[in-house]
Amino acid sequence: MGSPHDQAYRLLKEYSNGFMVSQVLFAACELGVFDLLAEAPGPLGSAAVAAHLGISCRGTEQLLDACVLLKLLHVEMRRGEAVYANTELASAYLAGTSPTSQQHMLLYVARTTYLCWAHLAEAVREGKNQYLKTFGVPSEELFSAIYRSEGERLQFLRGLGDVWSVEGRGVLAAFDLSPFPLVCDLGGCSGALAKECTSLYAGCHVTVFDMPDVVQMAKRHFSFPEDGRISFREGGPLPEADLYLLARVLHDWTDDKCSRLLARIHGACRTGGGILVIESLLDADGRGPLTTQLYSLNMLVQTEGRERTPAQYRALLAPAGFHDIQCRRTGGTYDAILARK
Repeated sequence: MGSPHDQAYRLLKEYSNGFMVSQVLFAACELGVFDLLAEAPGPLGSAAVAAHLGISCRGTEQLLDACVLLKLLHVEMRRGEAVYANTELASAYLAGTSPTSQQHMLLYVARTTYLCWAHLAEAVREGKNQYLKTFGVPSEELFSAIYRSEGERLQFLRGLGDVWSVEGRGVLAAFDLSPFPLVCDLGGCSGALAKECTSLYAGCHVTVFDMPDVVQMAKRHFSFPEDGRISFREGGPLPEADLYLLARVLHDWTDDKCSRLLARIHGACRTGGGILVIESLLDADGRGPLTTQLYSLNMLVQTEGRERTPAQYRALLAPAGFHDIQCRRTGGTYDAILARK
C-alpha cells in the first residue's frame, strides 16, 4: 500500500485521464471494432481487424489493447499472435446487432455531448447551455438546437431507443400500471418506451405525442407491432388519457416551465388517472449519486433544466393538482414517480 499522498495522486490521475477512457470507447464504436468482432467466425488479430476496417495497423493494435484493459475485449495468444474477441459486456451493449446495444447513444454522446462538455466552465460561469459556442446554433428554442439537423434528430431518437431497450421495462414495472388502459407518452420520440409498455401490459394502448418532425421521422425509420396498440399524435392539444408518461422530459426544463406543463397534463388527464415521471433521481440531500450529479451538470451544458430530488418533484406535482405522489427507486439509472389526479 502506498501512502495516502500516493493514493490521492493516483486518484487525481484517474480522474484527469477519464476523457481518454471515453474516447477509446467512442473510437472503437465509431470504427466498427465491436461489430466486426461480433460478425467474425472467431477471434481476429490486429492486422486482420485493421485490414477489414481500412485503418492503420499501428493505431489498431494500440486501440485493441486499450480495450482489453478496459474489459471491452478479450485477448489470447494463438501461434504467437494476439487475437481479440468481444467480452460479454461488448457483445451485449456495444455490438450493433444486440437487442440491448447502446451504440447509437454512445455515438450521440461522442459527437454531441462530449463536445458540449468542452465548455463546462463557460456553462458554470454563465448558467446556460453551450450549443452556441459548440455548434454555432442558438438555443432560445431548445429543441431546435438539440435537433439541429435531420441526422442529429435521428441519432438522438435511436439513442433513446437504446436507453429504453435496457432501462424501459424496469421503470415501467416499478408500479403496476395495468389499471391505466389508455396511456399517452409525452415526448415519446421513436416510440421505444411505448413498445416496452405494450409488451409489459397486454391491455394498454399508447399514444406517442411529439413534435410533427419527430413523429414523421419515427414513422419512417422505426418499426412497430401490427396490433395497432401504438399510435402517434403530432402536437396540438394534449390527448385525453388515463396515464401520462413523462420520461426524461422534466429534467430538460426550468421549474416554471415544468409547472406549466404539469398543469396542462392535469387538465387533460381523466379523473382517477395519473402521471408517471421517469427521471434519474438525486439523493434527498441533492449531492449524489455521482451518475445523477453528472447528468445534472449535463442538463446545464445541454438544456435549460437539471436533475432533481424526490422532494423537488413532489413540489412540482402537488401544486399542479396531483396527489398520492409515490417515488420508487429501481436500482437502475432511472427511477419512477407515480402521482394521481
